[in-house]
Amino acid sequence: MTAEDILSSEDFKKCADFHGHICPGLAIGYRAAMAALDWLEENRAMDEEMVATVETDACGTDAVQVLTGCTLGKGNLILKYYGKHVYTVVSRNSGEGVRVALKAGVLELSERHQELVRKLSGGEATQEDRKEFWELHHKKSHDILGGSLKDLFTIKAAHIAIPPKAMIEPSKMCERCGEPTMVSKLSEIDGHYVCKDCLDNDYQPLAE
Repeated sequence: MTAEDILSSEDFKKCADFHGHICPGLAIGYRAAMAALDWLEENRAMDEEMVATVETDACGTDAVQVLTGCTLGKGNLILKYYGKHVYTVVSRNSGEGVRVALKAGVLELSERHQELVRKLSGGEATQEDRKEFWELHHKKSHDILGGSLKDLFTIKAAHIAIPPKAMIEPSKMCERCGEPTMVSKLSEIDGHYVCKDCLDNDYQPLAE
């Protein structure tokens, strides 16, 4: 498929709608997710048929969620804060997995593009700067969507243990804040069950 074909496809439109805009990171996530699905010969997971591990919380992760059906809410999306555009998807059906890792230089921006990023981040961008930034951002996205997989990623089989399915368990009140919490996420402190939020922030009880 050409970049134009992808941009006009329903799958990509769903990714862009979910993420909120088109950008290079979203384009990377789209290409990575589609490459993983093709490798595994799988369709989007309706339940927990696949598990995805993403090593970044950047834009591409949104495309992975939309296309693979691996989401935080279903418990089959595992987030590791490694700061890398690396996506590993495993099929429960076949037991096979694939690791898709972005190659060096793919996200490299021109000097002008980088300058505009700095202006936007510093709150110094004019309306003209913003317009130019998005033009360059869309061009970079277009290049990624139209690039060959071998130039974009290192793709190889991933031999990893498939994690168990998400647990459904009852909640119990935290004895400090009074909020219902999954039992397995409570800690027993001096005979009282306390949630992690209260442990981290030393919240006091809502009422005695």
